[in-house]
Amino acid sequence: PICTLKNFPNQIQHTLQWARDWFEGEFKQASEEVNTYLAMSSTEQYLDTLQPNSKVDTLRLIRRTLVDERPTSFEDCVTWARLTFEKIFNNHIRQLLHNFPPDQVTSSGTKFWSGSKRCPKVLQFDMDSKDPDAGMRNHLDFCMAAANLRAGMYGIKGNFDEEYFRKVLHDVIVPDFSPEEGVKIAANDAEEEKNNDAPMGDSTDVQANGILSSLPKPSELAGFRLSSIDFDKDIDDHMLFVAACSNLRALNYQIPCEDTHRSRAIAGRIIPAIATTTALVTGLICLELYKIVGTARKEMTLESYKNGFINLAIPFMTLSEPTAPAKTKSMLKGVEWNWSPWDSLDMNLGDITLGEFMIYFEREYNLEISMLSYGVSILYSFFANKKKVEERKKMKMTDVIFSISKKEFPPNQLFIILEVIANEKETDEEVELPYIKFRFR
Repeated sequence: PICTLKNFPNQIQHTLQWARDWFEGEFKQASEEVNTYLAMSSTEQYLDTLQPNSKVDTLRLIRRTLVDERPTSFEDCVTWARLTFEKIFNNHIRQLLHNFPPDQVTSSGTKFWSGSKRCPKVLQFDMDSKDPDAGMRNHLDFCMAAANLRAGMYGIKGNFDEEYFRKVLHDVIVPDFSPEEGVKIAANDAEEEKNNDAPMGDSTDVQANGILSSLPKPSELAGFRLSSIDFDKDIDDHMLFVAACSNLRALNYQIPCEDTHRSRAIAGRIIPAIATTTALVTGLICLELYKIVGTARKEMTLESYKNGFINLAIPFMTLSEPTAPAKTKSMLKGVEWNWSPWDSLDMNLGDITLGEFMIYFEREYNLEISMLSYGVSILYSFFANKKKVEERKKMKMTDVIFSISKKEFPPNQLFIILEVIANEKETDEEVELPYIKFRFR
């Protein structure tokens, strides 16, 4: 239930889902909304795309992300993380307790904070605090993970140097907070739905136009974009944030905390497999692996390997010889070559230019390239603009790829996988070829 997640959690599953939703809203949706706004030709055009019931909140999100809280350095990101901690684990709880005091009684005479509703407590920031259940430093972990994710959104280089974080966090000035009167907080899902369905008045348009006028025009930030971050349970930085954020929320509501490993299983909705089946499949895989790594002096034939089919419920188990991969017949260097999807053309030439690559390919295989691609990016084609082709031929292979894909190669990457369409020089007939495994380092 929405209301349970927002204000009245009572299980670690609730706080983890809340943390995941917060991650999505802050590090994905916010950047996507900003990028959508910046892609528009005018502010009025963007305003027309917004839903009436949510346009004020969306515009506030854009102003906060693009103007009010836009960082210019990593220190700004650390400061933002510290103030965010204060806002969601202290200020919001104080506002909730102001609306619903610990001793509040409902109209039926029962205590408001009873049953599944746990009365929360505010958290005071403490860099050295460790929770008693999971032993995690949730306060410091939250700030470190949040700051680095924030930096990643804005293309700022981050770090996890604890000494640096302690120094910056110690100097952050946290503004005073006093609960406000008139703030509406739904006590149940019915109230939440009623608030969401409330008709929007003329004041909404006035507010929206006021916020819109305070935003920089898209043309003023031409070329500027934020990086949207999709949550991935297998990325440790993502899970560090979600686990710390969830645990802090759990501490607010006196819910037992979980470590990162257990949080990963819950947040990633990982369903444990039956141990016996996993063990059996792993054993069969290892048997096949031994054949490869343990018989270096022996030429292995296809019949040496086995496919396994298993159903423990019957039980049924059988081994069979694998089918050979399909072969494609091509003429290469005047010789017939039957190749399969496992084969490739290996080239170890270093980071040469595109022009040098094409000359080498033509001399080595007596074939003329008509199209060369990397993933979805076309590096060369016979029908492309001649001027652009000549420019690319003078560039290094990695530079050509970067100019199109805008993605840097990781320092540990040695190979590039290229797809090629080539024709025989004499007959101009197309020759089917496997992918090219090009070593550039």
